[in-house]
Amino acid sequence: EHDMQLSMSGKGNAGPRKGLPGDLLIVIEEEDHEHFKRDGQNIIYDLALNFADAALGTQVEIPTLGAKAKIKIDAGTPSGKVLRLKGKGLPSINAYGRGDQLIIVNIFTPTKLSAEEKKLLEQLRNSSNFKPSADKKDKSFFDKMKDIFS
Repeated sequence: EHDMQLSMSGKGNAGPRKGLPGDLLIVIEEEDHEHFKRDGQNIIYDLALNFADAALGTQVEIPTLGAKAKIKIDAGTPSGKVLRLKGKGLPSINAYGRGDQLIIVNIFTPTKLSAEEKKLLEQLRNSSNFKPSADKKDKSFFDKMKDIFS
């Protein structure tokens, strides 16, 4: 991780008057990644999904630290849902195993609509299926994040 220090015994500069060499200290500087954020051993990926794919379900290809992976998005997937790819994160330095890759689903909302798109959305707006209802069993985004990291 960023600012982690590693030490290599006896690999530093020679001591005064032909003394033993000191230790080499290595300070890690971590650069931001194009696709991922880091949380310890876990890798976080924000997936932008359009409303139709989230409502109907789809299969998407996402980047991982190795190759790309295909994941299934279930019909009715809400924004903020967190999907987990076990073992696709970073390796542990002090133990065995790897972290996970967490995929946070974000629903993309277009800012410009054609006349036809507006007409279709107006028809859907009045459908009872499109009326929000807060169900007590539905967890908030923050409760879901607490569950993931605890």
